[in-house]
Amino acid sequence: MHEWIHRIIIPPAIVISAGAIPCYATTYLTVEQAQKQCFPDATQFVSADVKLTPAQIKAIEKDSSVRVRLNTQKVWRVMDGNKFLGWFVQDEVLGKHEFIQWVLALNADGTVKQIEILDYRETYGYQIREEKWRQQFYGKQHGAKLKLDDDIKNISGATLSCRHIADGVKRLLSLHDLVLKH
Repeated sequence: MHEWIHRIIIPPAIVISAGAIPCYATTYLTVEQAQKQCFPDATQFVSADVKLTPAQIKAIEKDSSVRVRLNTQKVWRVMDGNKFLGWFVQDEVLGKHEFIQWVLALNADGTVKQIEILDYRETYGYQIREEKWRQQFYGKQHGAKLKLDDDIKNISGATLSCRHIADGVKRLLSLHDLVLKH
């Protein structure tokens, strides 16, 4: 008689006791916080979003050797009064399974000023947020190799995140050279 109770109650009890699958999504910065962190002297961030043409996409892919996934790019011109300070670009790249939301700050001359990670959803590889790792991109410009294990150091356990951020920087430097600075 009690055997049917075990069949009905035990399986749900096992599921409940197992708990929820852990979630590792972490938001580190909003776009506005990252803008202030990257360009503390800026008085204005002027939206300059880009809708890429098929020809521009093809040119960026050829130049950077990195696939362009979306034909739109969130971009801001950074100003201090009438003085142009640089560009602020919001992007996303795939980590291992989830997208990494990040931003690239470019100086007025097109060199990398700073990289910030906005959202990281992977269970591993969050070390790409460490300043020491991100600093290796600072000062890089269009034409830099940006090759993992060559001029960009890898982080064990975060290889795909490292590679995809490096590829993202390379792609956005091509975007700057071929689209933004013209």
